[in-house]
Amino acid sequence: MSQRKRADHHEEGTEVPYERLDLDTLHRMIEEFVTRDGADWGEAGCTLADKIQQVMQQLRNKKVVIVFDHTSQTANLVVCRQGTSRSHS
Repeated sequence: MSQRKRADHHEEGTEVPYERLDLDTLHRMIEEFVTRDGADWGEAGCTLADKIQQVMQQLRNKKVVIVFDHTSQTANLVVCRQGTSRSHS
């Protein structure tokens, strides 16, 4: 896997295929991501479980990727740029 800018947030690091993560770890990562801002998804017309499923679908559709940042030693979900190729060349 190459290191390059991959997302709108200009994070650099290594893309981690979501399929390689333990399902429970992935679920907790997504849950932390969607609850960061303290949003009450019930007010938005969906449940936390609905929102987690939406993010899972975005991962499957490659609209969102997981990037491990080597500097901060953290992983984050980031939105892919429109038209950005994610080939591993």
